[in-house]
Amino acid sequence: MREEMSGQDLKERFALIETMIAEGRRSTESWGWVFVLWGVAYLVAIAWSSWGAGQLGGSLLSGTHSDVAWPVTMFAAAALTLVIGLRRGRRKTGTLLGRAVTSVWAGIGISMLVVFPALGFSGRLEVHSFVALVAAMLGAANAGSALILRWKMQLGCAVVWWAAAAVACFGTAGQASMIFLAAVFVCQIVFGVYTMMREARRARGEVAHA
Repeated sequence: MREEMSGQDLKERFALIETMIAEGRRSTESWGWVFVLWGVAYLVAIAWSSWGAGQLGGSLLSGTHSDVAWPVTMFAAAALTLVIGLRRGRRKTGTLLGRAVTSVWAGIGISMLVVFPALGFSGRLEVHSFVALVAAMLGAANAGSALILRWKMQLGCAVVWWAAAAVACFGTAGQASMIFLAAVFVCQIVFGVYTMMREARRARGEVAHA
């Protein structure tokens, strides 16, 4: 009798874990717009910093407007994320895994907002190190989230970011810039749109079921 109860208890615990993981994924999908927002912010910062430089290659951080483009764009994106997130958060109940994932991203985001402006203003940041550091940090955030939620799609994004971090250390500044652009498109824009589509499809299913 004790063994049967232990087996039943184990099944219930596994079911609870699976439910929590599913809720965590749904919570992450509801934040898919953040991936798109920051992907667009990166593209805006790149376009702004390279404006007047004549070409994108090598101008990721060395354009005529690069001194203000990246800090202004990143802080604006952070403020916009905070404002929209707080408004949306009031209408949603947070889950345990959802809060854990949010903590991972908040830690990485704060690290980037502290380190990169300081490196930029001090003149100690160049294209290769910038792409490598950003890609490595975003890879770590995606990997942490993916491992918590057991999400292969997001783990794939982490692998792409890590590959970009390694490859960006070689070649020219222009090649590092193009690698960063490709990773932003795949891991921010495409993944963000993917999560938003999943959320929209789930919402339509819930409406139809109701």
